[in-house]
Amino acid sequence: MVDESNAGPIAPSVVADAEVKAPPGKKRSSSQPQKAPPEPAQSKMPAAKRRRYTEQERSEKLRLIETQVSEGNTLKEAIKSAGISEQTYYHWKGAAKPAAQKDIERTRAFSAGDELAELVQLEEENERLRKQLAEKLRAENAELRRRLGLD
Repeated sequence: MVDESNAGPIAPSVVADAEVKAPPGKKRSSSQPQKAPPEPAQSKMPAAKRRRYTEQERSEKLRLIETQVSEGNTLKEAIKSAGISEQTYYHWKGAAKPAAQKDIERTRAFSAGDELAELVQLEEENERLRKQLAEKLRAENAELRRRLGLD
């Protein structure tokens, strides 16, 4: 009889399955050497220390640049003498423009009543001047008719 407890031919297939189904272990590094982390690029010029300017300092520098340009200096020279970059100048100038427009809108809102009063005053003056002109033209017409004998 055959001994059923003998598992001779079955055992090698179990071992083969065990090798195939073995849980994955640590990943093995490839044979290529690892790259070193990139070194930070060194610029030729040292980086300038960044400075924050207050709104008052910004407006003073912008005014200084505008006066130098109006005196005949080039814009680049004026910006350089102020100690800021061109990009900073244009950034500040762009930021200052909306602020100036807001101020104008505020004064318009407050002076709406004043504008109406001024408009009424101008209309009254316009009417007075029209009457003066009409009287002057009537007088000149009467004088010309008298001289020509048409009257």
